[in-house]
Amino acid sequence: MSELQPVEEMISIKIDGKEYKAKEGEYILNAARANDIFIPAICYLTRCSPTLACRLCLVEADGKQVYACNAKVKEGMEITVDTPNILEERRAIMEVYDVNHPLQCGVCDKSGECELQNYTLEMGVDSQTYTIADTKREVKNWSSVLHYDAGLCIVCERCTTVCKDMIGDSAIKTTKRGGDALDKGLKGSMPKDAYSMWNKLQKSIIAPSNGTDFTNCSDCGECTAVCPVGALTSRDFQYSSNAWDLKRTPATCAHCSSGCQIYYETKPASISDRSEKIFRVTNEWNYVSLCGAGRFGYDFENRVEGKDEEAFAKAVEAFNKAKVINFNSTITNEEAMMLQSLKERKGVKLINREARAFQRFLGFYTDASGNSLYTTDFKEVMKTDFVMSVGSSLRNDNPNARYAFNNVQKMNKGAGLYFHPVGDTLVPTFGKTVETFTHKVGYEEAVLLFIIKLFANDDKLPSSVKEQLDVDFVELLGGDSAKFEKSFEKMMKKKESFSLMVGEDLYFHEKAENLAKLIAVLESASDVKVAMIPPKTNSLGVALICDLDDEADGYTIGYNESGDFRLSALGDGDLDIPAMNQQEGTLTNMHKRVTPTNAALEFKGYELNDIMREVANAPKHTIDWTAHLPVDKGFKSVEFDSLPNGYTNDGTENRGYTLTMTTKEVDEVTVDKFDDANALDGDIAYRCNPQRQFNDFSDKAHEIFEEFALYASPARAEALGKKVEVEFENGSLTLDVEVDDRMEGDIVAIPDFKSAKNIYELFGESRYQTVTIKEV
Repeated sequence: MSELQPVEEMISIKIDGKEYKAKEGEYILNAARANDIFIPAICYLTRCSPTLACRLCLVEADGKQVYACNAKVKEGMEITVDTPNILEERRAIMEVYDVNHPLQCGVCDKSGECELQNYTLEMGVDSQTYTIADTKREVKNWSSVLHYDAGLCIVCERCTTVCKDMIGDSAIKTTKRGGDALDKGLKGSMPKDAYSMWNKLQKSIIAPSNGTDFTNCSDCGECTAVCPVGALTSRDFQYSSNAWDLKRTPATCAHCSSGCQIYYETKPASISDRSEKIFRVTNEWNYVSLCGAGRFGYDFENRVEGKDEEAFAKAVEAFNKAKVINFNSTITNEEAMMLQSLKERKGVKLINREARAFQRFLGFYTDASGNSLYTTDFKEVMKTDFVMSVGSSLRNDNPNARYAFNNVQKMNKGAGLYFHPVGDTLVPTFGKTVETFTHKVGYEEAVLLFIIKLFANDDKLPSSVKEQLDVDFVELLGGDSAKFEKSFEKMMKKKESFSLMVGEDLYFHEKAENLAKLIAVLESASDVKVAMIPPKTNSLGVALICDLDDEADGYTIGYNESGDFRLSALGDGDLDIPAMNQQEGTLTNMHKRVTPTNAALEFKGYELNDIMREVANAPKHTIDWTAHLPVDKGFKSVEFDSLPNGYTNDGTENRGYTLTMTTKEVDEVTVDKFDDANALDGDIAYRCNPQRQFNDFSDKAHEIFEEFALYASPARAEALGKKVEVEFENGSLTLDVEVDDRMEGDIVAIPDFKSAKNIYELFGESRYQTVTIKEV
């Protein structure tokens, strides 16, 4: 049975004479926010390290002035938020921030949601005491999506902090601005914090870390989200709308299994075209981070003029004679329930390759561990101080898994082990105590045995595992044993909580059952908690709801996949259906949470539920299925309109509900012996998408640029040439060669985000295949 997480100890503090509860060791600023008490702060981000850049959060604690973002609460502490001296300091700071700040609020993209505007009014700044000559600061386009106006920048360092602490790119930094030095006579005549902040502001500006005018980053746009002014914006959004004109629709991102909470922000497309258009996506950046697909891959809607009755009649006819439904995981739980209902009523076979592999792996894990679901989630992973990753290309597969791995290093003074056959130059930069192992394809069992050897209690291990541990795994996995021994000793100092993230390589593996058993053994014999990364958008929901089949023949309905009759949200099928930004329903994300999503845009055609009403006596609306999701699989009988979708002030997620996990007693596990004969040699292709590409819908979005191509390390790409033919056992592909400058080694990556390319058929039951690569 999974252990309960320890309850964080609460202490008593006083703020402005009133008693409150706070988590022991948290910053004063966070304790105040959790209790709905306002303390001004521009530079601080809740989930990141404090920078002390703005100094607005000055408070008095036990009689001393401290910065609330950097001082921690303790039992009995008495805090005063405002004193005459503090108010004078804050006003002076805001005056300094306003010096030479361009007066272009009427056209600034941030106007109406600008924190500089808000705090200037809050502090009552209605006159200016200070002046200094301005410095020329040029406007730059840092990347394909990022626009930086240095003239508007207040150097709060939010962008650099979130890029380092949360995203892991560390792609931007503060650098010399070249501004005039302050008159030293001001030092004694103005509040000291205002002088210090102004002195820093005159010296600093933000720039790409690589010394060029362009950021070498993952184009996630999180820097634009946290920017309190109009300095950092999306190039696409610039000068396109005022903030107050946009309507916000809360939703769940449908691109990957992270299932992040987002807002689609819409307004009419133009004066003449009054149909709603998505202008941007925003997020609750204090609590979660988005990737580039979530932020910029929003315009994938399927617009139709009305209901095509002839196509609908053919769809009903097709469903009545269908033997197979071929679909992917970019669907809601409710739609998955509809398909399962068809299987139960009409005996159709359900084919979903990514969800089926995950379903089988979960089944093996449950049989071996007794747990219906993996024991922890990625929010809990971020609280640990030692994290490991196995079977996932961390930079490409799932943004939140990558963010968690990085955040453990940056915020928890943690350590990490990263195991993967494809070399990656970014992961080692996450922290000084990160060790990477670039092992052979097929050595995944050896990796798990190695982790068991490092962390498990020998007395709790079955004999079939014990007898396999007398191996130098470091050497086997391509490392240096003597060097690792010293490094690991350092990594383990003061480490108290351990987590393991496992990914898609293990689900699509010929030894998947044995790998699942090894994970169960690790959990039962150690303190390591395991989180699994579902392979696609709603793979976990589909795996729990649908009784999926391995193979099937006969008349096939394709749901955003190939088939004799094709339903398509891409506008290229026999019947148009709505895309995920045009639907209501729920998704089950990697955190084992069932979250609601809402329609941002109107769809004028038919939905899957309309067909179900004709062929299976379905309820009137799609969301009528929400309360009937299978309780025996961990879902709850809750109406859609009752599902919350937000966060509390202390950062607690209040979206939908968490799946119920059950446990049962199991017999001792017997594990197969690792055989290195399963390793692949020769030219190897890896089924893996480039960053920001997850499916046909991210590919449809106009701000997602990554191409369907063969991706290779710089050295491998140079050897291959510009275009190649890749021959598999059952087919071939001709692809352009793209350089991924973060890849290392000879393995090449081939994407699967285009369903029409039938990549799953080429790779079969594995993410890796031995191929022949010929230059074209």
